[in-house]
Amino acid sequence: MSARVLVVDDVLPNVKLLEAKLSSEYFDVVTASNGPDALVRIRETQPDIVLLDVMMPGMDGFEVCRRMKADPDSAHIPVVMVTALDQASDRVNGLEAGADDFLTKPVNDVALFARVRSLVRLKMMTDELRMREATSNSLGVIGGGTPIKDTDTEGARILIVEDRQLAGTRMADTLAKGHDVQIEGSGEEAAVLVRGGDYDLVVVSLSLKEHDGLRLCSQMRSSDATRNTPILVLVEDGDSKRLVRALDLGVNDYLIRPIDRNELMARAKTQIKRKRYADRLRQNYHLSMAMAVTDSLTGLYNRRYTFSHLDTLLDRTQSGGKPVALLVLDIDFFKLVNDSYGHPVGDRVLVEFAGRINRNVRGVDLASRYGGEEFVVVMPDTDLPAARQIAERLRQAIAEAPFEAGVDRPLNITVSIGVASSNPAGDTADSMFKRADDALYAAKRGGRNRVEPAGD
Repeated sequence: MSARVLVVDDVLPNVKLLEAKLSSEYFDVVTASNGPDALVRIRETQPDIVLLDVMMPGMDGFEVCRRMKADPDSAHIPVVMVTALDQASDRVNGLEAGADDFLTKPVNDVALFARVRSLVRLKMMTDELRMREATSNSLGVIGGGTPIKDTDTEGARILIVEDRQLAGTRMADTLAKGHDVQIEGSGEEAAVLVRGGDYDLVVVSLSLKEHDGLRLCSQMRSSDATRNTPILVLVEDGDSKRLVRALDLGVNDYLIRPIDRNELMARAKTQIKRKRYADRLRQNYHLSMAMAVTDSLTGLYNRRYTFSHLDTLLDRTQSGGKPVALLVLDIDFFKLVNDSYGHPVGDRVLVEFAGRINRNVRGVDLASRYGGEEFVVVMPDTDLPAARQIAERLRQAIAEAPFEAGVDRPLNITVSIGVASSNPAGDTADSMFKRADDALYAAKRGGRNRVEPAGD
């Protein structure tokens, strides 16, 4: 996974060391030497994560973090404080300032990389929801909602999976104020509860005697019902191997035993706020899209939404973001289908065609019906070679299996595809579409049933 990391530290050797380590893991690293400089770099580069030193002259890391979280444009960027401070009170101060984690120097490299990757994964999912909400706002479908820092945690449902009775009771007492807390000592019973419990947070001990806590985390992440439920794991001091495995499985946060009550509360509130914020984004997205921006026949997005979404992505690209790719697809000889079998059969072909697109693109990609038999796929964070590879997979998925369209024999359908990538010098949705559309017509002229990249 590639991501842009901002390293902030007033000690140059510390910056160079972290920069070298992260670069060796293929992260794109930018740096800042003080708090004000960090805030400028955040606005300029829009990093995926910030590694922030606490003890800096002038403006310390806590203040930098507070200012980041107060700004709607940077509030969603994860912050990991990397510092020599090692008291529980320091960690709580950092978490209350909005930090996602607090790592003490010297930092274990494996744990650091795992934590960075984990937080970047979570940010990318939130980014996609935020971009789609921004698109909906620009269309006037929905209004803005409560920012994440002001999201309420009152009434949150929390499940604690812990077979140590005293430890479970102490955590429940800490979290009970304003929250509905349940304790379950059996990992098997907990697995049943989480599938239907609609919890806002699940706290899982990785030291369960009769059940593998990591397996419970894995089951939650593999189920549609619990994939977005935050998981906070409890890890024994020094058990970095199990912690790294948990982060790789997709848990959201962790606590090292012995548990500090204030830190537990701070981390729990952070995760509940993030979940409710993401839930609100998803709910608004589904409500608004169903009303205004879908194609009634295929269920894909329509042209109006697609171009607004593409403009949003291109604005981000021009502000230092990653490239955007665009596929324009046209069903070959579709008029013959309508002329030979009638429009109802043609409509069934279009519906099946849309389904094959959805099954062969990534979750972050946006597929839409442009009009008639022409379709578009918008692909964030994708360069031209990767887009060509996905387009070729789509072409094969269409051509290799005949379409069952309710007639006496299956129909052999093929597609021509034009591919374009965003221009670093500047692009609009219209100019990018024109390049992809020109490439599509080149594919048609070249014999159809082929993928053609756009020229410069």
